[in-house]
Formats: sequence, C-alpha cells, structure tokens
Amino acid sequence: MLSPGPGDAFVEFQLTQRHLEQALDDLADRDRHIAAALARVGYPEERRGGEPSYEHFLRIIAGQQLSVKAAATIFGRLEAALDGDFQPERLLGMSDETLRSLGLSRQKIGYARGLSQAVRDGSLVPASLAELPDDEVIEQITRLKGFGRWSAEMFLLFALGRPDVWPADDLGIQAGLHRLKNMRARPDRKKTETVARPWRPYRGAAAIFVWHYYSNAPLQD
Repeated sequence: MLSPGPGDAFVEFQLTQRHLEQALDDLADRDRHIAAALARVGYPEERRGGEPSYEHFLRIIAGQQLSVKAAATIFGRLEAALDGDFQPERLLGMSDETLRSLGLSRQKIGYARGLSQAVRDGSLVPASLAELPDDEVIEQITRLKGFGRWSAEMFLLFALGRPDVWPADDLGIQAGLHRLKNMRARPDRKKTETVARPWRPYRGAAAIFVWHYYSNAPLQD
C-alpha cells in the first residue's frame, strides 16, 4: 500500500505512473467495481503536463465546457498562432478578431487576457503554486476571473500532480462514475463526492482512472 507524502511536501509531482498503478491496485482491493474496471481497461497513462506554467492555464481556458477533442483543437490553433512561445505579452498583443478565429469565445478571450495580465504583472506566478497546499492553490486560482473550482482542480491534477483531488463537478467524472458503478442515473456533485470518499487519499488516481474507463470501456459494459 502506498503511503501519502508528508503534509508539507507539496512541490513534487506525485501522480506518476508508479503512483497511479500502486494506488489503483490498492483501490481495487477495496472496491469491486474498480477491480472489475481495471481488469477491462488496464491502467491509465501518466498525464504530467510539465512544470506548472502559464501554458497550463491557457489549456484550462480552452477546455472549459468543451469536449477533450474540441479543446485540443482550439489549444493547438492557439499554440500555432503563438509559435509555441507561451509568453503573456504575445497573447496580449493579439487582436480579439485573431483570437476569435482560433475558436475562443468572447468570454474566454476576456479570461485569457485577464490571466495574461496577472502573469505579466506578477500577481500570479504559476511555478510558485507548487509550494502551496491544495486549498491555498484553489483560493489563489479562483481569484482570477473565469477560473472556478473545476479550473483549479485541473491545475492541481495535471500541473501539480496532487494525489487526492476529486473534481466532482466534472461531467466526464460523473458520466464515468455512472458507468463504473452501474448507477441508474448520472450522479450529481453531492453523490459523486460521497461515492469517492472511501477512495481517499488516492482520489486523484481514481479521477484519472474514471476518465480512462469512460473513454475506453466497451459500451455494453
């Protein structure tokens, strides 16, 4: 069984491949649905996104309220338009018309500009968030316009690799849990939180696995 890291050890990315596999083995011993699902689809791959950065936040904006495929398309266009140079000054120098042509809505353009200004003036330093506990990371990120709890949880999972983050509002998590647990209806946030409570302290691994299961399990399951 894995032992969680000490409470003050926040810097290291913990959702490594080794952690995912060992955590899921532990959860499979506790939960027959996870055990059966793991036998069907196997382990998910590590989803580390590099060092915490401005780029992570742009990815989150692109992904808000969109499918994974649509978000990837829009982010790819943005990356190409920036020539892979993720500096806030570059985005701030682009016109709204250019950003709209990449697929960003007017609302998301506003979020991206607010983010860029915060990074440029130093009121948000993405790398420094790695030194903070989860609740403080959420507090800092949700100060930004357009960034709610879901956005903060995506950063915690994929930029910081925090091991016990459970994005209960995520529609993919809810739909995946619906299938994983053979529920009659898709669970709401409250039910999603309740189901995952026994999975502590490995809810980050569980979240990545639920997404993986939802994407890969045969429909008849």
